[in-house]
Amino acid sequence: MDVNAAVAAAAAIAGVLTGVIAMLAFRWSERDQKRPTRTSLHTDPVLPPGVDTVLSVLRSSAVVLDEADAVVKASSAAYALGLVRGGKLSIEPMLQMARDTRRDGEIRQVELDLPRRGSGRGEALAVSARVAPLGSRLVLLLVEDLTEARRIEAVRRDFVANVSHELKTPVGALSLLSEAVMDASDDPEAVERFAGRMQIEATRLTNLVQELIDLSRVQNDDPLEDAESVQVDELVAEAVDRCRHQAGTKQITMAAGGTADLHVWGNRGQLAAALGNLVENAVNYSPARTRVGIAARRVSAPGGDMIELAVTDQGIGISDKDKERIFERFYRVDPARSRATGGTGLGLAIVKHVVASHGGEVTVWSAEGQGSTFTLRLPEAAAARDRALQHPDPGLDDEAGLTEPSPYEPLPSPEVLP
Repeated sequence: MDVNAAVAAAAAIAGVLTGVIAMLAFRWSERDQKRPTRTSLHTDPVLPPGVDTVLSVLRSSAVVLDEADAVVKASSAAYALGLVRGGKLSIEPMLQMARDTRRDGEIRQVELDLPRRGSGRGEALAVSARVAPLGSRLVLLLVEDLTEARRIEAVRRDFVANVSHELKTPVGALSLLSEAVMDASDDPEAVERFAGRMQIEATRLTNLVQELIDLSRVQNDDPLEDAESVQVDELVAEAVDRCRHQAGTKQITMAAGGTADLHVWGNRGQLAAALGNLVENAVNYSPARTRVGIAARRVSAPGGDMIELAVTDQGIGISDKDKERIFERFYRVDPARSRATGGTGLGLAIVKHVVASHGGEVTVWSAEGQGSTFTLRLPEAAAARDRALQHPDPGLDDEAGLTEPSPYEPLPSPEVLP
């Protein structure tokens, strides 16, 4: 009996100890789960309610720092700008702003130029940084990229300066010439000579104002609101007629050719102005007794067939350093020659905007002393594509992609022009 009682007592004690140990283990586990860890300090629940949702819809790059300057929350844009690296804010001026705001609770804002991530060309990102307290121990940093806004502002300033300069030149010339006419009132030959110069300057001023209006219109209007199927042959014929007098004066041969019955979709007036500007430039910058040609053809593209319009000349050509800038407003390869030909430096800028607004592109091939080829690529009208599928154009089988549907002298492929 004594042995059985001892065994029972030992079993009871073991059971009690097991229960105590299990209870302590449960309490320890529960307390350990509630204890903040290094990971839990930097997760979303640390943020005040609703802040995470607000940060996710902001356009600015957002970074939230805790009292140890560790990143609690950062948007993907902040990583893309290189603001956050290795869990830390990598921009020292912004970090100092955050510390100052944490200390006194004041909102701070500053504009900085940051090195562009992954670029060794010294380019800088212009940003605006704003720091504000978020609760009792967190700091919110909002960073907005101002690079594109600054670039647009610089373009606007240059545009205003260029417009002012271009307008002052003919206006000043007209003022001086009018004074010369008054002083030479008793000299008929001088009056006639000065009056001729006044007509030239007045024409230049008129062209400049008209091209400024055209450029403003193509930048602000949506050409596809009044879009229609435009026949390419009609655009080519109109461009040739527009420059026929200038070409005849210089004995320049106008040649047109290519695939017949092509159509593009867009604003007829803008497309005619763009092609006309290219042909006019080709005539103005070509020597006498040379050739200017316009060729049209259909080319396949991933998003649908495109229409290519190539304008080729045998003029002075364009250097490599000038090719990147010729579509800028008021940029002229040779300002002295442009003034002699009446150029304003806006024609190619208008071409670029028109083609871009129609979903196409403009490219240029040129070599100094060998001429230039400007190529417009525009989407083909859907109706024309359907007709082409039902009645295939035999001209597409031609090796050069050109036929002779035009009454003008046919144009060889641009590559074979000397």
